[in-house]
Amino acid sequence: MQYSLTLTKPALAQSPVFACDVTKNSSFASFGFCDKSLGTGARVADLVKRLTLQEKILFLVNSAGSVSRLGIPKYEWWSEALHGVSYVGPGTHFSSVVPGATSFPQVILTAASFNASLFEAIGKVVSTEARAMYNVGLAGLTFWSPNINIFRDPRWGRGQETPGEDPLLSSKYGSGYVRGLQQTDDGDPNRLKVAACCKHYTAYDLDNWKGTDRYHFNAVVTKQDMDDTFQPPFKSCVLDGNVASVMCSYNQVNGKPTCADPDLLAGVIRGEWKLNGYIVSDCDSLDVFYKSQHYTKTPEEAAAIAILAGLDLNCGSFLGQHTEAAVKAGLVNESSIDNAISNNFATLIRLGFFDGDPSKLIYGNLGPKDVCTSANQELAREAARQGIVLLKNNAGSLPLSPTTIKTLAVIGPNANVTKTMIGNYEGTPCKYTTPLQGLAAVVGTTYAPGCANVACSTAQVDDAKKIAATADATVLIVGADQSIEAESLDRTNILLPGQQPLLVSEVANVSKGPVILVIMSGGGMDISFAKSNEKITGILWVGYPGEAGGAAIADVIFGSYNPSGRLPMTWYPQSYVDKVPMTNMNMRPDPSNGYPGRTYRFYTGETIYSFGDGLGYTTVKHELIQAPELVSVPLEAGHECHTAVCQSLDVVQSSCENLAVDIHLRVKNTGRMSESHTVLLFSSPPSVHKSPQKHLLGFEKVYLGAESEGIVRFKVDVCKDLSVVDEVGNRKVALGEHVLHVGSLKHSLTVRI
Repeated sequence: MQYSLTLTKPALAQSPVFACDVTKNSSFASFGFCDKSLGTGARVADLVKRLTLQEKILFLVNSAGSVSRLGIPKYEWWSEALHGVSYVGPGTHFSSVVPGATSFPQVILTAASFNASLFEAIGKVVSTEARAMYNVGLAGLTFWSPNINIFRDPRWGRGQETPGEDPLLSSKYGSGYVRGLQQTDDGDPNRLKVAACCKHYTAYDLDNWKGTDRYHFNAVVTKQDMDDTFQPPFKSCVLDGNVASVMCSYNQVNGKPTCADPDLLAGVIRGEWKLNGYIVSDCDSLDVFYKSQHYTKTPEEAAAIAILAGLDLNCGSFLGQHTEAAVKAGLVNESSIDNAISNNFATLIRLGFFDGDPSKLIYGNLGPKDVCTSANQELAREAARQGIVLLKNNAGSLPLSPTTIKTLAVIGPNANVTKTMIGNYEGTPCKYTTPLQGLAAVVGTTYAPGCANVACSTAQVDDAKKIAATADATVLIVGADQSIEAESLDRTNILLPGQQPLLVSEVANVSKGPVILVIMSGGGMDISFAKSNEKITGILWVGYPGEAGGAAIADVIFGSYNPSGRLPMTWYPQSYVDKVPMTNMNMRPDPSNGYPGRTYRFYTGETIYSFGDGLGYTTVKHELIQAPELVSVPLEAGHECHTAVCQSLDVVQSSCENLAVDIHLRVKNTGRMSESHTVLLFSSPPSVHKSPQKHLLGFEKVYLGAESEGIVRFKVDVCKDLSVVDEVGNRKVALGEHVLHVGSLKHSLTVRI
């Protein structure tokens, strides 16, 4: 998304006007589309047949026009809710009526919790606050979130918005967050609390790197990478999350703009996956593929090609300006326009938009009192705690003791930040607790920023060294912000910016007590200098931890919370980005040219930290208590694999039914501190079809009291979880030995005919 549209933010909410408000105008009761007793299809058909072509075109763009003769008010489709109700997009704004909303951690940190129930719980809070704001005219009902693109390259400025590099984690995050946003309390699958949108479809993960930008980039992707890396989160969003919308991206994929590709839109999203909702373009995407990519000769052709590909709604004004001329030129017929707006209207009907004044409907009692509640703000703090990752803890220097530490030196450009903590696509938070405030609430602190900002062109080391030399412990809070990694801004290196490494090393060398390094960033950093420095006793990664980030950081550092986050992305060395161009989309390594591959699934080189890394303050032991050693796949008589040697089998319904295995683990907390323990189940499949080295099969968060144990159960679907994608994009069950592993525990499972 880009911010090129004019955003207007009224200071106060206008008295909202609602469609089909029969209490204000009884004549609306005669319209079929206002009749709540009719089905969605009948209501949509009634509405579409009442509109002229010019009126229909008003409903193809995000700033949808009003039709006063039918009592339809203006509607703004563009609102955002990436990690809380956002002021990005003209559909939502804050005022004295609702001055702020709960600002959860940026998605990359929430994903690090590996807690599917948390993803859904956050979505539920966000949708409640959104409904409350809608009721007083401050928000829309259609939110263009979540971003579920794969964090393929550590330099990507928008990686912070995503759930990380793993297709399964991204799938579970996307479908979980969507369910939290959309599901109504009455459980009716045809009703929506708010409408979510999974974006940016597809293979979109480069913004602006060394002269290549997203508006001109053609992502060349193999069928294999497409189907086993880039598409799964979107597929899950539609099939498991029942998402109401998918947004197509700016880039081309294999020479076609995604918003003009009938195979990707009408073929896959609408055809294979049966989207119940609308497909929207990223903002000005049509203008981009006409003017920047020169994909069509005329704007009318661009409008027609997008609609015929399956696009329903244009963020921007392009379809509003060029669709009528495209119809008159015979490039697209009116029935295609009807089809597009029908998908849009059906979504609004599911949201109750055509049901009159919402105060008389479900969620009608929500209002300003339901935004920024203490429970919502506590969930923001809990989400940050669950995501924070402990990467180093020499000699058990953490947690710090609040009784023995009398003075704490707090140093670094991110030590007292507010807005940095919430990342991008943000809203106005309820309030902020900075890291300095969070730590100062526990013990006495002294503070020195050490750098004027994260760019840190000149480190002011003297003041920082002075306070570190006398304090009982030192916490250095460094990293990045939106000036380093952001939309439209990819990194060219992955080192700590400017003179931050100098500040960290100089301070560590003179510190009297333990030195804790806290990295606040969306992407990984090459911090090998700190990892190997014995004076730096602890390292935490805290993402962009949201409005309560400072309190959560203090909770972890002082041991009132036992860290359980795990990295959702690989941390590479700088040498990786020096030799791998960001424009190379291939996931798999290529030994012929030294290309090392990408993400933990395929990357063959050295890492600083790996996907899934993270420590706790206690030791947890895993023990396998149930797992088969052999699974036989039934084949119909006469199948070629009965007589020929096969490496893999096609995934077909008949042989896959009821083919699941149970994996049960005993997890025992041997320490004196309770913890929410993260269990990650991986599989290393047989090496067929250039399969991954390992891939995530499942994850669970389990609460373990001090010196207690619990059972974690995984059901592994053989055809879904133990399959790989072959070179032409078909899913196959890999025959042979699959090695299942959790931590250091390994178990061999053979799949055969």
